[in-house]
Amino acid sequence: MRSKMARGALAVILFLVATVTIGHAQTACTESYGKGPNQFSLATGSPGELGLLKALGEAFAKKHNTTQCWVKAGTGESMQLLKDKKVDMIMVHAPAAEKKAVEDGWAIKRELIGSNEFYIVGPPNDPAGIQKAKPVGEAYTLIAKSHSKFFSRGATSGTHKKEMDAWEKANIKPAGDWYIVTKDFMMATLKRADAEKGYFMTDSSTWVSARKEIKNLKILFKGDVFLVNTYHTLCQPAGASSGQQYASQFIDFVNSKEGQKIIRTYGKDLYGEGIYNDAAYAKKYDR
Repeated sequence: MRSKMARGALAVILFLVATVTIGHAQTACTESYGKGPNQFSLATGSPGELGLLKALGEAFAKKHNTTQCWVKAGTGESMQLLKDKKVDMIMVHAPAAEKKAVEDGWAIKRELIGSNEFYIVGPPNDPAGIQKAKPVGEAYTLIAKSHSKFFSRGATSGTHKKEMDAWEKANIKPAGDWYIVTKDFMMATLKRADAEKGYFMTDSSTWVSARKEIKNLKILFKGDVFLVNTYHTLCQPAGASSGQQYASQFIDFVNSKEGQKIIRTYGKDLYGEGIYNDAAYAKKYDR
């Protein structure tokens, strides 16, 4: 009987650890960093998937005795979570939507924290011939005209927003059997494109971290300034949630010398090069 009660109590504890309560909302944590009593939550996609958020969160926890709950979500979903007061802050890459959130008053502290860039990867034989393209719109035009298999993350991800802007530059509304919407995260979509030998617009950070596993794709198009991808933070207005003050302090930490060094150097020991640029570099491309 005691063992059953113990198992029941353990199950309750694990459930409580796996969730963070903000007001009356509960949002499941994908992972948590730190073990302090000062809790706050953050929604983001690739920075969490690739481990950058863990490096930042654990360094911050040592100084502020915090527990950071990471909620895995693409940019569009992250912004909705913030608007609905289900997370304390977000790291996203959708400049126009971010500015609107601040203008509308449900988010503050839009701070530039770093950047990466987008690559269009595809089969080495490049059936659409995009290696000869110059602006990104030309590359997308060639893919559409050839009906070459192209993978899109879809949904409301920041990557999808950028992809749609690129199709708009090409004056094309993509549709047909060749255009495959995964509604999945960056890494999963990249691996599917690799398995099925199709084109995909991946961010450089994901590409560098996954390239040893990628067997059927290579970088075919990069370098257009349009494809630079800047990341910003946003958090709840003061007093809007129980973790807002720690989220606000975390944003300050990410923009400090220590935080920016973590961003600038993250990945060097794993991949031989950093996979994000810092805010000083990103400022040249910030919009």
